[in-house]
Amino acid sequence: MRFATKALRVGQEPDATFRAVVPPLYQSTTFAWASLDDIPKIDYTRCQNPNRQMLEEVIASLEGGAGCTLTSSGMAAIAACFSLLKQGDHLLMATDIYGGTFRMVEQYLPQQGISHSVFDAHRPETIAAAVTPASRMLIFETPANPTLRVCDIAAVVAEAKRHGLIVVFDNTFASPALQNPIALGVDLVVHSTTKYISGHSDVLGGCVVSANDELAHTIYEWNKAYGATPSPFDCWLSLRGLRTLSVRMERHCANAQRVAEALLVHPAVRSVSYPGLPSHPDHEVAKRQMNGGFGGMLAVEFRDEATARRVAEGTQVFLLA
Repeated sequence: MRFATKALRVGQEPDATFRAVVPPLYQSTTFAWASLDDIPKIDYTRCQNPNRQMLEEVIASLEGGAGCTLTSSGMAAIAACFSLLKQGDHLLMATDIYGGTFRMVEQYLPQQGISHSVFDAHRPETIAAAVTPASRMLIFETPANPTLRVCDIAAVVAEAKRHGLIVVFDNTFASPALQNPIALGVDLVVHSTTKYISGHSDVLGGCVVSANDELAHTIYEWNKAYGATPSPFDCWLSLRGLRTLSVRMERHCANAQRVAEALLVHPAVRSVSYPGLPSHPDHEVAKRQMNGGFGGMLAVEFRDEATARRVAEGTQVFLLA
């Protein structure tokens, strides 16, 4: 089944009662038992909900994972992965990482007795120097937010596995339409489903996709206990958005490529960072690693601060948000 077809069909059979072709919204916190001996598969929405289950099945299929757990935000998904760490453990974090992840690692993991060090994802050999006897996990992302640098996922994974580390990867900037890290050896893939997966800036969410059943069960149980779960309506909206992910990413990539090429020759622009440009330092890695495009995000450096401010505050189609 092709990617776009999976988004439309996996886990979305017509409901048994009315045969609705669009999954209905199950806006209920509890579900009735037929008897004391007949416990339903879904009985409480904090633990599971039909809308959440459908979306989890689709995302797991698109990422090629064994299971998916939805969370209330992308940062809740990161926290779910860090729940595998305990007091005394050590984390390796890439220098190019989302600011929210950096803040959680710098400010909050130490309160739990978890230490960390950094490594350069573009130089996997730096992992060996950062590893300690207590190291248990490594986290990185690519394309990186906000630099748009692209590292070799398989090379980082190979080095991390040599040291016995659990590998966590943030795939938000590429989406499963362009990049499938589990196929490259990653253990846990996280998304802020707020972004490309939902696609319409009207729902907050996250997810963790696990490469094996054991990790999937552990993440699910943590989420159930801590209650970092999305609402049924959030899941319904995200599933509706996900159905058009394939065609949206095609247009995102095409638009970003044209904008990047136009900015590259503009006299007010000092540099453009977009993996689709041959001048990008990681263009060849991105070509090999990403499928069908280079994403919809780019970074621009203008000749001076005044120009940057004028552009940021003066655009009419692009919003400063």
